[in-house]
Amino acid sequence: MSECQVPQTDPRAAYLEQRAQIDAAIARVLDSGRYILGEEVARFEREFADYIGRRYAVGVASGTDALIGALRALEPESTDYVIAVSHTAVATVAAIELAGARPLLLDIDAATFTLDPEELAQVLAKPPGRIAAIITVHLYGQAGDVHAILSLGNRYGVPVIEDCAQSHGARFGSKALGSLGEMAAFSFYPTKNLGAFGDGGAILLDDARRYERLLAYRQYGWNTHRVSAFVGACTRLDELQAAILRTKLLQLDHDNARRQHIAGRYEHSLAGLPLRRPQIRHDVLPVFHQYVVGSAKRDALREALARRGVNTNIHYPVPVHLQPAYQGRVALGPSGLSRSERAAREVLSLPMYPQLSEQQIEHVGTALNEACGAL
Repeated sequence: MSECQVPQTDPRAAYLEQRAQIDAAIARVLDSGRYILGEEVARFEREFADYIGRRYAVGVASGTDALIGALRALEPESTDYVIAVSHTAVATVAAIELAGARPLLLDIDAATFTLDPEELAQVLAKPPGRIAAIITVHLYGQAGDVHAILSLGNRYGVPVIEDCAQSHGARFGSKALGSLGEMAAFSFYPTKNLGAFGDGGAILLDDARRYERLLAYRQYGWNTHRVSAFVGACTRLDELQAAILRTKLLQLDHDNARRQHIAGRYEHSLAGLPLRRPQIRHDVLPVFHQYVVGSAKRDALREALARRGVNTNIHYPVPVHLQPAYQGRVALGPSGLSRSERAAREVLSLPMYPQLSEQQIEHVGTALNEACGAL
């Protein structure tokens, strides 16, 4: 067992780094006496919308709820399909069913682990039914072929929702991810690039009418007199989390730059090793929510790294379409999702969070070289 232990992630380190500012933000909320949908939420919504380049943000209770709300704003019928991928957090697919629609899962591009635009084009040309939306998941902090996906959505009249749970601050060309599709859904789970100290999420959009409806949706569909104009939900970002997120938003670009630095160090350490490294499109600035390598000997590699004090994770070990809750029940694209199944067998997430020390980064590189040499 190595004396140097490197966690795969460490949200507590982010707190310790900004402890004084975060404690002050929490105290500010406690002193205010307003704990639900007060000034902290309103200010965070404005600040985050400005940061991403949107007119509006609606704070909700989780990233899953953000996806559900965005989909419900499109008012899908129970027979409508929503296109997504299977190599993703199960929340993406669960949200489709919770919004009252049917998942249609397509394969990923082998290079970026994101929605394959070629299969998307096939399905949109010959759909199994009405397609209510396309969810493009910006996985691991980068984007796939956004231009192709948006162009296909426009051609066939299908709105694109960006799942930005792992891409806070990433860019496609000159624009932030989350500013490109019809709407975007963000998660503020504690390990995200912009993480709260609990659950939280936001829906970002530009349409004023839809924005007003989402404000009502997150509180039972209430109008100004607390009368439900339509069936809504109870899904609110609370004041404490908003205050914490406002504080951490100020450091997001700095933290993302640190992630990019760590990724660069890993890239150098991996040169010449028999591992698949992240492939980045030339028009994308990634923020490395995860740094994911691939190996046909993934499990043995993971064990070898653990013996050397390097903790890793697998995002994601079982494609959604093979999980018991969904297997044989959700619609699949014509490819059969072989690339998604291969990814699940081979991907491995290395330690990645901004507070990793240079010593820890160096240790990961050394451990990778030793582990690969021993396999």
